[in-house]
Amino acid sequence: MEEEVKRACAVLAKGGVILYPTDTVWGIGCDATDIDAVRRVYEIKQRDDAKSMLVLIDSAEHLAHYVEALPAIAMELVTVSENPLTVIYEGARNLASNLIAADGTIGIRVTNEDFSHALCRRFRKPVVSTSANLSGAPSPATFAEIDAAIIQAVDYVVNYRRDDLRRARPSSIIKLGNKGEIQIIRQ
Repeated sequence: MEEEVKRACAVLAKGGVILYPTDTVWGIGCDATDIDAVRRVYEIKQRDDAKSMLVLIDSAEHLAHYVEALPAIAMELVTVSENPLTVIYEGARNLASNLIAADGTIGIRVTNEDFSHALCRRFRKPVVSTSANLSGAPSPATFAEIDAAIIQAVDYVVNYRRDDLRRARPSSIIKLGNKGEIQIIRQ
């Protein structure tokens, strides 16, 4: 796995786009601070850039770097959640401008899955994570279900966990207001 993490990081560092396993479904990813790389992900997915994408980080301690005013409850939510949890925060910062939603929000998930966690830790920046499907198509639950057009469009396809047949599910999503208000988006 370590060699795969190194290869993926090298591609990300050059502004490339990868296809990689996450704590949920397989994801299309890039450096979340690189406007051009983010634009390529939108193009690969054939997705309207008005629809935001989320980012993965390796530790809750990094949240404050990407969110202007981190609500007090945020750390508790992400550290006690037993299942993958994406939190939409207000006041996104230090990310590619075309990744931040029109209302200034960003979805961030602290990943604990082996590969994506090691990737984020080694890369030392947030990594875009959007399901490996064309816009409007169902999210693939396994690597075998990923459309060939997606596989051919990325710069690197991670080999780790390609043969894993467990049916993955997307994360739960909540929106967290600056005063700690919680809105459930997807359970």
